[in-house]
Amino acid sequence: MLPSELLRRLDLGLDGDLPHLEEALTHPSFSNEQRGSRRVDNQRLEFLGDAVLGLCVTELLMERFPGAREGELSMMRSALVNTDALAAWARGIELGAALRVGRGAEVAGERDQTNVLADAAEALVAALYLDRGFESARALSRKIVASPLEKLASGSSLGRDAKSELQERVQARGAASPRYRLVGTEGPDHDRAFLVAVEVDGEVIGTGQGRSKKLAEQAAARAALEALAAGAAPGPAPVSPPEGALAEALGGAPEGREAPPESGGASPSRPMNDRGPSR
Repeated sequence: MLPSELLRRLDLGLDGDLPHLEEALTHPSFSNEQRGSRRVDNQRLEFLGDAVLGLCVTELLMERFPGAREGELSMMRSALVNTDALAAWARGIELGAALRVGRGAEVAGERDQTNVLADAAEALVAALYLDRGFESARALSRKIVASPLEKLASGSSLGRDAKSELQERVQARGAASPRYRLVGTEGPDHDRAFLVAVEVDGEVIGTGQGRSKKLAEQAAARAALEALAAGAAPGPAPVSPPEGALAEALGGAPEGREAPPESGGASPSRPMNDRGPSR
């Protein structure tokens, strides 16, 4: 599919040149096969687009749900801006057909891979931001989340809770069930934040925080899912150590502050790091 046809499908009234469009549609496999020319791909734009899309969707959610609390807004943003959601939108407009991919990647079917499509969607947002300004990026961002946002507004669920999904994925890889451990708390009693780490076979694969232990466990599970989506090994995956009290607690939680090996509940929560994702 030609870029001009893609722009027609986006229906954003974009006339004239878009200098960053070709870059946004270039997979790293294509640039790696080029010789004697400047190699560019969409990974830098994906990085920028992640931030722009996150801002636009946050703005939209605050406008659409004026009574929602911070944790609820974070949960909704995570549901709208993640690898699977972005890839679903990209497939709907056949974004994969417009990508430039390398010969090996073409044979391997990477044009339709979920991570590839999600990266391209974010890179496209960045291209519009750089070439047409924030209003165009905002318009595209709203189109990307329009369908799942309507489901959220109607009260429909966009998917299973993070803890259930993490358990299924970990067990499918032959590892033991995830174990959630309370490693610390922050703040006064009236505004307490719980800090939780999720472990597999004794290794931390995700961390999160929330206003209850259940919410913190969901946040930790989402962080672990993002690590797995980013290509973590089948077993436990290392994660970047968080800052503050959680980092200190992970170095050795004070005696008596550990949670039971497993606790129930499946309420959604605010992850320490949204995608956005990613992935």
